[in-house]
Formats: sequence, C-alpha cells, structure tokens
Amino acid sequence: MEKVKFGIIGVGNMGSVHLGFFCGGQVKNGVVTAIADIKPEKLAAAKKNQPGEYACYASGEELIDRADVDAVIIAVPHYSHPPLAIRALKKGLHVICEKPAGVYTKQVKEMNAAAAESGKLFTMMYNQRTNPLYKKIHALVQSGELGQIRRVNWIITNWFRTQYYYDSGSWRATWKGEGGGVLMNQCPHQLDLLQWICGMPCKVRAFCHFGKWHDIETEDDVTAYLEFPGGATGAFITSTADAPGTNRFEILGTRGRVVCEKDTLTISRLGQDLQEFLMTEKSGFSEPSCTEEVVLQSGENPQHVGILNNFANAVLGQEPLYVDGQEGIRCVELIDAMLLSAWEGRTVELPVDDDRYFARLQEHIAASREKETADLLIDNTMSFGGTK
Repeated sequence: MEKVKFGIIGVGNMGSVHLGFFCGGQVKNGVVTAIADIKPEKLAAAKKNQPGEYACYASGEELIDRADVDAVIIAVPHYSHPPLAIRALKKGLHVICEKPAGVYTKQVKEMNAAAAESGKLFTMMYNQRTNPLYKKIHALVQSGELGQIRRVNWIITNWFRTQYYYDSGSWRATWKGEGGGVLMNQCPHQLDLLQWICGMPCKVRAFCHFGKWHDIETEDDVTAYLEFPGGATGAFITSTADAPGTNRFEILGTRGRVVCEKDTLTISRLGQDLQEFLMTEKSGFSEPSCTEEVVLQSGENPQHVGILNNFANAVLGQEPLYVDGQEGIRCVELIDAMLLSAWEGRTVELPVDDDRYFARLQEHIAASREKETADLLIDNTMSFGGTK
C-alpha cells in the first residue's frame, strides 16, 4: 500500500476542511478516493471547491459498502457517529471519528466493542492533544512534577454564538438533532483534555441552564463541580453567551501550579511540598518559596493535519496511533453526567448509569422542537448503533 485511501462521510463544515487538507497535499501518506453526503448540493460544492479524482456517494452507508477505500473519516451529526463507525469497522475499514464519539455512553460502548473486535485502527479527531502547551501540561502532571493534584479549574467561555447561529439549522441545539448544547458541540475538546491530563472525576454536580440566553432547548450556560478519586476538586464553567470570553485552564498540585491562558503557559514551582509546609511551618501567614517559568506557544502545532498524518502513518505501520478512539467515551460520559446531574438536581457518580441517562434523554427527545429528523433519530438511539 503506497498511500492510504480515505473516504470522507459528510462534506459540510469539518468534512470539507479535511478534504482540503488532502487536496492540498498536507497528508503525505493519504489520498481521498470517495466522499459522501446526503445533500447533493454539498457534494457538488465539494467537487467544485476541491477538484479531485474521487467518487461521490449519496450516503455514508453507500460509501462504506461500495467505495474503494481503506479508511473513513466520519464528519456527520453526533447521533450518526457510532452507527457509521460500527458499519465501517465491521466492513474491515479503519475509522477516524469527529468529536464527540456519540451522544450517550450506551451507543459509544457498542462502537468501542466493534473497534476492539475489528482489529482495525480507530481514532477520535482530538486535534487539541497535538497542541504543545497541552502536551507540556500533560507531561508535567503525568510525571508527578506538580505533586498530588488538589484543584482543577477550567473556564472556557469564549464560544460566543448569536441567535442567528442557532437559527441557521433546525437540528442545532435540539435534543433530537444534536443531543446537547455547548457541552456536546463546543466543549468536547476541553473535556477530553481535562480527563487526558488529570484523569476522570468520580463525582459531578452540574448546574446546566437550558436556553438561558438563547431561544434554544439545550444548555448554553454550565457550571460544574468535580471531585476526583485522589481528593482533588475542580470546576468546569462554559457558556455560548459571554463576550469577551475566557479560556483559562489551571491545575494546582502540592509541588506547583500551571495556568494556561492566551497561548501562554505559566508554571509556578514550589520550593517545598505544599502539604508538608502547611503542617510544619511555624508562621501563620508564610507561604513556601516559589519560582515561575513562562512558556509561550511555539513549535509545531499540527492540529487536524497532525491527526490525519499520524493515522495514515499508523495504518502503514510507520508509527504508533496517537489517540486511541476508545478513549472518546470519557468525554461523552462527562457530558452525560453533567446533564443528568442538572436534570435530576443531584450529584452523579461516575461511571454514569447508561440506562438511566438514556431514559432521561428519550424524555427530552420526545419533547424536542426539532421535527424533520425526529423519527430517524429516535430509531437510531433505540437501535444502539444500528444503521437504519
């Protein structure tokens, strides 16, 4: 195999971006041989804007069943991620899935099982893991340089969206069409990074406000309290109605603190373990000595292109896969736990109760204002990964 042959399912916003990377020669060991979309006008626009030698198909299922491809990139609405991934994996194809992995953990578990049984490569488009600053934070935490983690805070409110944005598609910010709001659409990357760096929380208490600032039915303002197995606590705050918005990620450990904001990482290192100093210092107001290092954004930050190249190279056996796609369930579990906590007004322990969340989601789907795709989406959710 000289180059990996890719099929792109969905050539809307992200799918067309991926197509552009291939047509622009940015994926060294990959080539697109097929694209699919249920909307003919999007296929026509893709062929016009990114001319190439690839076949066009009217659905993802048709591409998977008929196209000459080794791998597929799934860039369609959230509910369809697991069904299409399962179909492709069972067909013997490698799979790249856009975020999130799905809407509810039950369907994602079925997708993960199919991936494990297939022997094929499966990855999530977690391109933020290629960011040098987040890679540095990951290394600091995982190496133990920050000591025992005590507090994790992420304020990510620079997702400002107008009502016009939500009105641009009948599926947007509806339970039937999208399965969630700011958590499901905008925040999967941050939630993935949070668990990748700090591990999964064991408890979540979230306050989600549904249609607080916009005329939508899903959440557009969220404040969540997190508890971690080692005793650390944290907060995750997000909104699509703040301007100017904030993106500040802070982790405090017993040996120091990292703060990531505005493409700058500030690392504060303590001269003595915080808990040891706290218990032995004879002065009531002293603090341990501290040095500070500022790390600016620099070096390679390949993002989507980095994931695409890594995947193609991994298929060819040239390097290990950077992101294991089965990790995508962790982000979905955090989202589901936050929504379930808000719906039921209580603290939710992780792992989340799959059946309970699914049942509550069905209640919201039944009352959803999104009508055009209602029957299809209910069938998909009820089939747990079926391709009806």
